[in-house]
Amino acid sequence: MKSIKPGRGPSMQGFIGSIAAILFGIFWTFMTFSITKDSPIPGSQIFPFFGFVIIGIGIFQAVYHYKNATGKERMSIVDIVDENEEKDPLNARLRRNEGEKFCPHCGMNVQANFRFCPSCGKAL
Repeated sequence: MKSIKPGRGPSMQGFIGSIAAILFGIFWTFMTFSITKDSPIPGSQIFPFFGFVIIGIGIFQAVYHYKNATGKERMSIVDIVDENEEKDPLNARLRRNEGEKFCPHCGMNVQANFRFCPSCGKAL
């Protein structure tokens, strides 16, 4: 049975995009600090802190995408591979047995001799 795996290319692109977001957050923080440091408008000093939020989200995303691009157990909807090419990490998390059969459309546990899923009605 084929299972869905993440593409390493899209994950690496996400990592590079996250690095760009971190750099933008640094740029935003420095620019807004320099612009709002002498501002007479009350509350305008809040804008630099959005840069810290962007940097934090960028770091989180960079770590996630780098792990997804380089790790063996990864999740996404880009690559579809056979079980003998790469084990499905979801099977280990759900503790599925090797002899069990599941509907590829809805994930319902079905008997091995079924031709259609009793839950969603699609062909197996």
